[in-house]
Amino acid sequence: MIIQKHDQDITTPTGTMRCTVYHPNAEGRFPCIIFYSEIFQQTAPIARSAALMAGHGFVVIVPEVFHELNPIGTVLSYDDAGKDKGNTDKFTKPLEDHDTDTVAMISAFENAEYCNGQFGSMGVCLGGHLAYRAALNPRIQAAFCLYATDIHSNTIPCKEGNDSFTRTAEIQGEITMVWGKQDPHVPTEGRQKIYQQLMDTERLFTWHEFNGQHAFMRDEGDRYDPALALECYTKAIALFQRTLNR
Repeated sequence: MIIQKHDQDITTPTGTMRCTVYHPNAEGRFPCIIFYSEIFQQTAPIARSAALMAGHGFVVIVPEVFHELNPIGTVLSYDDAGKDKGNTDKFTKPLEDHDTDTVAMISAFENAEYCNGQFGSMGVCLGGHLAYRAALNPRIQAAFCLYATDIHSNTIPCKEGNDSFTRTAEIQGEITMVWGKQDPHVPTEGRQKIYQQLMDTERLFTWHEFNGQHAFMRDEGDRYDPALALECYTKAIALFQRTLNR
């Protein structure tokens, strides 16, 4: 489908948050996917991923995940300085503030003329964690989480007992977890810990482990694996078409 995009600033309890919205350039209402970025915010690879998903019949909302900590429109570079700033932001913003961001996006977009009121979440790296975290909200009917960091280690600040791993049993929608086995950020024991938690809490989930490195979806840099990326996009599209078009 041909798509269009626009920026929309919304109000959250922690300040104004810019969202970039990609959606089909067609009449009708479409399901919404909240697409959470890496620590670098909306880089060119994230924008291309969002556009690809939107072209398959979805409204894709990309928030600035660290809007409280940076001027509107901030995009960090894929270099050491960008990584250091992004990681500082990650370890500064508590999960509770990400929760209120999610609530604000649902409230802002659920009655938009192009949205059918159905919501899913998707993300990569930090965004994979935030997509998982968003699924604690009962309005999120499906989540597609790619190499989600910090779930197993509980290294993003939050109130005691409010970490995403501990609250897994609250996930009501269907969830897909995707991992690269050569990803040093989530080692084998970390992946096994999350898998066991999903099993113990009897969540509805699908699990994929690939021979891939961290950020294998990112179409810049030497870790990009186009074949794996295509397979994952296909799986994500199938999940959301099945769960958000009821």
